[in-house]
Amino acid sequence: MQRLSGLDATFLYLETPTQLLHVCGLVLLDPSTIPGGYDYRKLLRELDSRMATMPTFRRKLKDSRLNLDYPVWVDDHDFDIERHCHRTAVPAPGTHAELAELAGHIASQPLDRSRPLWEMWVIEGLADGQIAVMSKIHHSAADGVTGANILAQLCSLEPDSPALVDPTAQGAGDAGTLDIAIGGLMAVIARPARIARLVPGGIAMLPKWVTRARKGEAMPAPFTAPRTSFNGAITGHRNVAFSQLDLAKVKAVKDRHGVKVNDVVLALCAGALRTYLEDRDELPEDSLVAMVPVSVHGKSDRPGTNQISGMFTQLGTQIGDPVERLHAISDYNATSKNHNEALGANMLQDWSQFASPAVFGAAMRVYSSLKLAERHPVVSNLVVSNVPGPPVPLYFLGAQIKGMFPLGPIFHGAGLNVTVMSLDGKLDVGIVSCSDLAPELDQLAQGFGAALDELFDAQVTTPAPTAT
Repeated sequence: MQRLSGLDATFLYLETPTQLLHVCGLVLLDPSTIPGGYDYRKLLRELDSRMATMPTFRRKLKDSRLNLDYPVWVDDHDFDIERHCHRTAVPAPGTHAELAELAGHIASQPLDRSRPLWEMWVIEGLADGQIAVMSKIHHSAADGVTGANILAQLCSLEPDSPALVDPTAQGAGDAGTLDIAIGGLMAVIARPARIARLVPGGIAMLPKWVTRARKGEAMPAPFTAPRTSFNGAITGHRNVAFSQLDLAKVKAVKDRHGVKVNDVVLALCAGALRTYLEDRDELPEDSLVAMVPVSVHGKSDRPGTNQISGMFTQLGTQIGDPVERLHAISDYNATSKNHNEALGANMLQDWSQFASPAVFGAAMRVYSSLKLAERHPVVSNLVVSNVPGPPVPLYFLGAQIKGMFPLGPIFHGAGLNVTVMSLDGKLDVGIVSCSDLAPELDQLAQGFGAALDELFDAQVTTPAPTAT
């Protein structure tokens, strides 16, 4: 068995019927490259054979009433791929608008916790002849980097090449009720000592934050973001939108202005949000604040699937000039990154180890049912994530990938998630929200292309520093 880390388990406890914490991905495929042509049953057999060597797809949660600690992963010996893979089609006329509506419906459905926590939908009927695959995996089983790696293992560099499978991957094993309980008891007994080691550093964190803020060297503090229409209590309804940008234009903006790709990504998000909110007469006077997940893979020695921390950064949405906004975002990001690194790569993982299964889950359900997110200051306005992908074409079971749009979860109080991924010369933007808070999400998606054109066409009026 493999016991979940505190951070992995926290994503289970945070989940409610309205706050669904799975990570999705929408992939557009060209079936004409599949050797022998496309056939759903053949694709399913190929997928099943590849997953036989991928333990993440074949493990499920197991717990015990006697367990005082987090659940464990065990192998699912009754695994049946047809319980996880489904076939459907978009309604006529089969445009990307119908695809986005169907993707939002799929994202709105919770995963079955009695089975391995993932699903995959093969979507046919698109007017352009493409096929879409909508995948879902619970955040307790994958973070952004892990999810991208899992998907990559189903891909290849040529249509008829073998998949990029890790031959060293091992299964989760089995566990009896007594094994789970004893292991949980030992972990709980050791917890007070771990708390004692963390408390001094935690107490010292606040004055250090205040000192940094006075020097202008701190990232925005939580609960300081202005409120917008998508910063309320979310329902279980999801809507999805996506956009595809020219990565060469993004890099040209980066080089011309001496910033980084992530600065440009956030500037595109800021520009699209500014237009979206201005059109609705609700652009705040203060800057929107984004929570940006930061991968600590290779930096953290803590166990668990989720190897992430998070930083807050301003988006400069109060600045009208797009070039000035871009450079302000670059400065904000540098400050936030330095502050986040000072806090340490293990902070989020360490403190999440003390999330009590019973108390945390019950508190989250009360928080959700009372819509408390609308009664306290906004923690952050949205989540923005940037996942780097390969610069070469990829093939999913023989079909060339034409677009890969990551779709992250949303939270009470922060009902908007923007995740981008670079792949084969394109920057794919996936957007998720609650349809009750942001019913016209496609308009926000359209703003990304306009924001890129605005920055690409802008003149450089001051010498740009060299990016490092």
